[in-house]
Amino acid sequence: MDSERKQWLARTPQDTLSKKLGIAAWILSTVVLLLVVLMQKIKVPLPVGWSTDFLPPIHAGLNAVTAVVLLVSLSFIKLGQVKLHRTTMVLAMILSIIFLLCYVAYHMTHEATHYGGTGPLRTVYFILLITHITLAAVSLPFILFTFIAGWTNRFTAHRKLARWVFPMWLCVAITGPICYWMLRPYY
Repeated sequence: MDSERKQWLARTPQDTLSKKLGIAAWILSTVVLLLVVLMQKIKVPLPVGWSTDFLPPIHAGLNAVTAVVLLVSLSFIKLGQVKLHRTTMVLAMILSIIFLLCYVAYHMTHEATHYGGTGPLRTVYFILLITHITLAAVSLPFILFTFIAGWTNRFTAHRKLARWVFPMWLCVAITGPICYWMLRPYY
């Protein structure tokens, strides 16, 4: 396993590709942020008989599976299994992209669902929701930069970023399903 890690670390960094992908990451992050803002204001009517009501539990499921994949991926890299780490990180990215597409589709076709609980649980819900939304918005470009650094063999940058980006991404992936389960009775 140590030899696998050494082989990966011996790869030449692809700095030019990394810079190009970094620009794409900033553009993508900006587009996603704009989409999230617009989905609050723009509602797209669906054809008669169509519904996206089934999506909220899928959002929660995708986030939960992403959290598990992130933890599995962490264990792979700790064991020196770089190829499996890389594969599971690609899977986590794919799951997150599917989540984002489903999330935008749902919120562009539905009014927001409001939490109806009272008392201390209401406070807990809003703390989790604010944490989730803030970390999701802040972490997106850094998740992309961390992924790009690993993909382009810039392993020192990848490790530096991953040390603080990974916990944010994991927190987003965990708090999303918790917020869903707390909001579920009000859908």
